[in-house]
Amino acid sequence: MRLGLNLGYLVGSDDPHGQLRLTQHAEALGFSVVWAAEAYGSDSPTTLAWLAAQTSTIHVGSAIMQIPARTPAMTAMTAASLDVLTGGRFRLGVGVSGPQVSEGWHGVRFDKPLSRTREYLAIVTAALSGSTVTFDGEHYQIPLPDGAGKPLKLTITPISRHISTYLAAIGPQNLELAGELADGWLAIFYAPHLASEQLERVRSGRARVG
Repeated sequence: MRLGLNLGYLVGSDDPHGQLRLTQHAEALGFSVVWAAEAYGSDSPTTLAWLAAQTSTIHVGSAIMQIPARTPAMTAMTAASLDVLTGGRFRLGVGVSGPQVSEGWHGVRFDKPLSRTREYLAIVTAALSGSTVTFDGEHYQIPLPDGAGKPLKLTITPISRHISTYLAAIGPQNLELAGELADGWLAIFYAPHLASEQLERVRSGRARVG
């Protein structure tokens, strides 16, 4: 069994050095990964970069980077950068957040979260693979069909051949999507008495891809 430390996010006057001390202690104990979150305060990539710079073996993961907060191309850029800067210790966790943060903070409609997540991860995966990115979907068009831009690809190469991707999921269909598209499930609001049912949903999604 591998252990992880969930820091959550910095709130109000929290001392960030307290999170650093926890992370360094977890690393000394052999923990596998430390996770940092974001809502409408501290952002996870900045926190993770700061922690990674002062550790050497523990992995750092975003739990989560909010889908409505960033374009998929920006998420790929951030993931690739953190992977290089941490020596391959970065794990990418994403999620749609909720209506309050999506619409009340980012000004992005919280509609069709499943199809939006599917398109988002497809673009992130394509970008991290080093491909020239083109995409024509319901939610994302890259490049814009009526714009002046041309297709591009990342100019930075991740150290990892594959950056592990995790999806925060709660509902039955989103759990299946996590199994289908991601390497792991970030089980926010995890309920032990529902664990078997939840895991079965994730497994059913994984079965779609063999």
